[in-house]
Amino acid sequence: MKPMTMTEKILAKHAGRDHVLPGENVWIDVDVLMTHDVCGPGTIGIFKAHFGGKNAKVWDREKVVIIPDHYIFTADAMANRNVKVLREFAAEQQLKYFYDVGTAKYKGVCHIALPEEGHTRPGEVLLGTDSHTCTAGAFGEFATGVGNTDAGFTMGSGKTWLKVPPTMRFVFHGELPPYLMAKDLILAVIGDIGCDGATYKAMEFDGDGVYALNIEERMTLCNMVIEAGGKNGVIAPDQVTLDYVNARNKDKRPFTPVFSDPGASYCYEKTYDVSKLEPVIAQPHSPDNRAYVSEIKGAKLDRAYIGSCTGGKLTDFRAAAKILKGKEVKIDTFVVPATSEIAAGLKNEKLNGQSLEDIFKNAGAKIGEPSCAACLGGPSDTFGRLNAPISCISTTNRNFPGRMGHKEAKVYLASPLTVAASALTGVISDPREAL
Repeated sequence: MKPMTMTEKILAKHAGRDHVLPGENVWIDVDVLMTHDVCGPGTIGIFKAHFGGKNAKVWDREKVVIIPDHYIFTADAMANRNVKVLREFAAEQQLKYFYDVGTAKYKGVCHIALPEEGHTRPGEVLLGTDSHTCTAGAFGEFATGVGNTDAGFTMGSGKTWLKVPPTMRFVFHGELPPYLMAKDLILAVIGDIGCDGATYKAMEFDGDGVYALNIEERMTLCNMVIEAGGKNGVIAPDQVTLDYVNARNKDKRPFTPVFSDPGASYCYEKTYDVSKLEPVIAQPHSPDNRAYVSEIKGAKLDRAYIGSCTGGKLTDFRAAAKILKGKEVKIDTFVVPATSEIAAGLKNEKLNGQSLEDIFKNAGAKIGEPSCAACLGGPSDTFGRLNAPISCISTTNRNFPGRMGHKEAKVYLASPLTVAASALTGVISDPREAL
């Protein structure tokens, strides 16, 4: 039998087959379906329209996970209505996993909440009504975003139909310098292949440079494969993965790790020496508009933003705090933890005797509630939203026109280290000079 990649093996298993080939269309069983406040109401509407209306029942009340996170801390009536729809649906279906706003169960950004709450496991299939669902590929599973129609069908059947993607392989070797983070690595890749370079392909990451990263940094790598058009991103599980998953697997659900076969076929391969990279920035208005920090150093900024599923994890805040400790920002700087667990970590984790939260506050940064906040723009009262045509450097994952609010604003994407260094100067700055 022909050797298969990780992605092919996971899909073959979930299709009940011994083997699949790229380009084949297959029906697969789904392990987890996630939706949130933006797409949840539409998904629910489609599900009810095709699975019995008022009598419709989800295929498995323990496998549908609902996490409001995008437009929640707002007075906007329509945004609040969306959460109300989710709340009523979760009660009606007696869903086990609904992380409601304003309750002790509230989490924050779905892509970080899913692993925190034990919903990501090696070898599984996870679908979500959000393009950055691919984040969960860091746990060695097939994770991808789907539209409301596909999600509505899965909600009622537990299945989906898809085409097996070919796999691209990106190998990172070498010791990561202290001034680089996973954000720099993935921006380098996207800059090389373009925003359509991985369209409907799996992006597999490998090499000692990858396995030296902690699990949060691996999540950053997989999170942004969609910015290159990728169907999914994936990293084979190691002990770091298994330790995290086993600690969070509250229901003790069994799982089987999957690995690419020796001799598996890849449609593209590229190797990087991380020790030779310098900090990378994506200039407006596209994630593939790559520049090295030395090329655009000194560009004027009005705002800095540290947060989102890509840049709002504890690893990201530790990095930013290293640079900001004992200093003061020169521009408006917003700090938004991805989840309530991370928000607690900001209060409890200390750097040289001072909490991360105090470091940010003493530096003059504003700290928001755990959520997506300004990453997707949101209503005009959204924390950190760009309501003017200003320039912002951000740890988020997209910088298309209007992505963080005002359609004429300029958004530069960078690592937390580069964003923090730039917040201190008011211009794009090299973190090597701030560390």
